Amino acid sequence: MAQKTSGEIEQEFIDGLKALTGKDLAAWMKAIDASGIAKRNDVIKWLKEDGGFGHMNASLLVGIHANGGKPVYGSTDTLLDNQFAKAADMRPLYEVFIAFAAKHFPGSTVIPKKTYVSIVDNREFAAINIKPKELRIGFDLGDRPFDEKIEKAKLTGPMPRISHMFVLTNAKQLDKSIVDVMKESHGRCH
Repeated sequence: MAQKTSGEIEQEFIDGLKALTGKDLAAWMKAIDASGIAKRNDVIKWLKEDGGFGHMNASLLVGIHANGGKPVYGSTDTLLDNQFAKAADMRPLYEVFIAFAAKHFPGSTVIPKKTYVSIVDNREFAAINIKPKELRIGFDLGDRPFDEKIEKAKLTGPMPRISHMFVLTNAKQLDKSIVDVMKESHGRCH
């Protein structure tokens, strides 16, 4: 079973909102405005206590409200484009890395998220932060020691199990050693 994207989860939530609560998205946006509560966490608390929402759904609703009532995760293309807004020069290198990953892990899926790009096969085994001068490629390598190529992860977004990273600045860095690291990370997910 394929992992749902953030956009799919958000859209299912929006589509089921009226059946779940009796109010559609527009009505909830008005209710949040009318509550007069300004702080995000206070709105989440209010939605949980007065609206009967669980934490995840309350957080989704607050995120949509903060985004002007529009879905936050609308399309994966938009999510990816937003990540390249300050790093347009990195897109060609990103495309090379995605092709490299697809060649060695043909069953994997690339899922753009809000702050990073996830590569999954059963579960996330690699993550990419797009920076103006580099791509930070994160891996799930557990207690593996760090070395001159694979360092402690400094990524925004992915789960803490993405423990190590490789800084990619040039396509020539994509060699057998990186394939081996990706295989090790992939193996930990299966």
